[in-house]
Amino acid sequence: MIQSKFRTLDLVYTAIGAALIAICSWISIPMTVPFTMQTFAVFFVLLLLGGMRGSVSILVYILLGAAGLPVFAGFSGGIGILFGNTGGYIIGFLLTGLVYLVAENLFKMNLWLKIAVLAVGLILCYAFGTAWFYVLYVRHTGAVSLMSVMSWCVFPFILPDLFKLALAVLVSGRVKRMLPGLS
Repeated sequence: MIQSKFRTLDLVYTAIGAALIAICSWISIPMTVPFTMQTFAVFFVLLLLGGMRGSVSILVYILLGAAGLPVFAGFSGGIGILFGNTGGYIIGFLLTGLVYLVAENLFKMNLWLKIAVLAVGLILCYAFGTAWFYVLYVRHTGAVSLMSVMSWCVFPFILPDLFKLALAVLVSGRVKRMLPGLS
């Protein structure tokens, strides 16, 4: 059941979640779409905080970046990043959170279902981000095949993102036991 009000502890955890995503975005290897630890942080925050607090953390992270704070990869920020070629992947993180939130409210979530839901969320993030990238790239640069865009923006990330998902599962389970107010 979705609560109508956040408690103070919820706000604190949400802020920490947004900060963690920002910090993980700074761990970056520059490429067409940079390799970052953002996906780890998104998975971790959702597993640790749950769908509501985790999704709000992702939204806060996106809004901080849109406002110009340097929370995105490469210490960048601003609405121009969100409307740039890779902005669809950042917005796609919110889709991952919303899928997780919906699943939490529809199903009794065990570990395997959580992993499956996060994998579906990742696929949606890839799909949205790749479509966004493709449209902007074609508009500004010219025709390119979808397979080329997939080879730049998706294929190199699949195994690292699955590793990040596994790492988030391991770490979140241990951390969750140590923090008050998380169920």
